[in-house]
Amino acid sequence: MTYSELNALCQLLDDPDSEVFTSVSDRLLSYGPQAIPVLESHWERSLDHIQQNRIEDIIHRIQFDGCRAALKAWVDHGAEDLLDGALIMARYQYPDLDEDHVRQHLARIRTDIWLDLNEGLTALETVRVMNHILFDVHGFSGNTQNYIAPQNSFINIVLESHKGNPLSLGIITVILAQQLDIPIVGINLPEHFSLGYRDIHQPDHTEMMFYINPFNRGAVFGKQEVLRFLKKMNVEPDERILRPATPLEMIYRMTNNLVLSYTRMGYTEKADEVKALQEVFPRSSPKK
Repeated sequence: MTYSELNALCQLLDDPDSEVFTSVSDRLLSYGPQAIPVLESHWERSLDHIQQNRIEDIIHRIQFDGCRAALKAWVDHGAEDLLDGALIMARYQYPDLDEDHVRQHLARIRTDIWLDLNEGLTALETVRVMNHILFDVHGFSGNTQNYIAPQNSFINIVLESHKGNPLSLGIITVILAQQLDIPIVGINLPEHFSLGYRDIHQPDHTEMMFYINPFNRGAVFGKQEVLRFLKKMNVEPDERILRPATPLEMIYRMTNNLVLSYTRMGYTEKADEVKALQEVFPRSSPKK
């Protein structure tokens, strides 16, 4: 691939012949991300709205293909790193995402929490420290006024706006907890993602000492409250619901949230794209 080859292809994007355009578009797509700078340069110089729209569409398709490939690689390699999964999903909407900035932002919050921790704290006291730093010092809160907004699902936006939905706030909490060796895990309750504080003295570490509501400033509640909630939702209290959620399950749930958000807001093309991203997940991925 040379600049002159890409440049020549870009100059054909205003060809009125649909077959020519399709052929040129497919060729540009085959070059992948390396074609984007040339495409952007042509967009800036072009005075033709049709050509600009075509360039925008090709750039978006290249970026989408890259996001899908990254998500598939994450899944195929075990989907172990929750932060990596959240960053890939953020790149779907924000392809120029500065991942280092996100990691640095999380590192500052982690340091603030670490400075207030000590080995003598109980589990409840540890959670109170985390809640104080997250909700009092950094001002995180549930986005009650615009709950359905897709932005609530993207970690970079939630970190900047300090507002999110139960899942995004929960994911940030779990990421920080993992980095601080605090046994907080995600719990895939229906309709309302929650957290659990694992009882590390249990052999399989799946039993929770208590549960945490990330959407309500980290409020703590017990197992009986969970069981009453499930009964109210007409959900059988299956122990599988109460086990720690895997990173794959949390990111899959994020895609479900995005499909719902985009659909309700009338962005059907965006919803269809996220459904295409869901195709890289195993068929056994949870639906709720």
